[in-house]
Amino acid sequence: MTPDSRVSYEKMRRHIRVKPHLCFPKTSARFTDMENTSSWLLPLLRSRIQGDLLALLYLHPDRDYMLTEAASVIGTSVRTVHTEANRLVKSGLITDTRRGNSRLLRANTDTPVYQQLTDLLAVTYGPLPVLTEMLSGIEGVQSAYIFGSWAARYTGTQGDMPHDVDVLVVGTTDMTRLYEIADDAQRRLRREINIHRARPESWADPGRDPFLATVRSRPLVELRLGR
Repeated sequence: MTPDSRVSYEKMRRHIRVKPHLCFPKTSARFTDMENTSSWLLPLLRSRIQGDLLALLYLHPDRDYMLTEAASVIGTSVRTVHTEANRLVKSGLITDTRRGNSRLLRANTDTPVYQQLTDLLAVTYGPLPVLTEMLSGIEGVQSAYIFGSWAARYTGTQGDMPHDVDVLVVGTTDMTRLYEIADDAQRRLRREINIHRARPESWADPGRDPFLATVRSRPLVELRLGR
């Protein structure tokens, strides 16, 4: 680790206020087991949901998200997002404003660790919001999933940091178009994106395809695509 990177890392640790074993006070909010699981993609963070929320905001720093919208994108409850948002606002990593009855969340681009944290989130939690955005509304895409080592770490399986991201698109989209999307995502995320396509009928009945049968038998993270 270079002196500059060590300084940046220590600055980030102080800003996030990470402490051994317990990063934040307990709350009365009820998290699901996976939501409350320690992050194996970025162990600095207390939970998967905290990583999801930070990635959503930091990789889209030019816009606000309502609590309900953030919860829908992440795939959790509004109450859980509210709880995590309170912690992150208190730490100074995100800001919140009111518009009528709506609470709006945004990345705090003025924090000293903004760029370093954005870089970390891009290569750890970034694949979920970036790939969801890029595959939403694409003609012929019925559904999409992240599988492989990234999906395993995301769902709580311990192991080494993934070096690439494996994506399966179910649909009829031309592979040339999917490769273009993968290339764009790779530039944004600064890591290799391996994209595959399965026909809907093959995905529905993968028994004759050993590859699809293997993918279905291991951790999968479905992208919540917009139409």
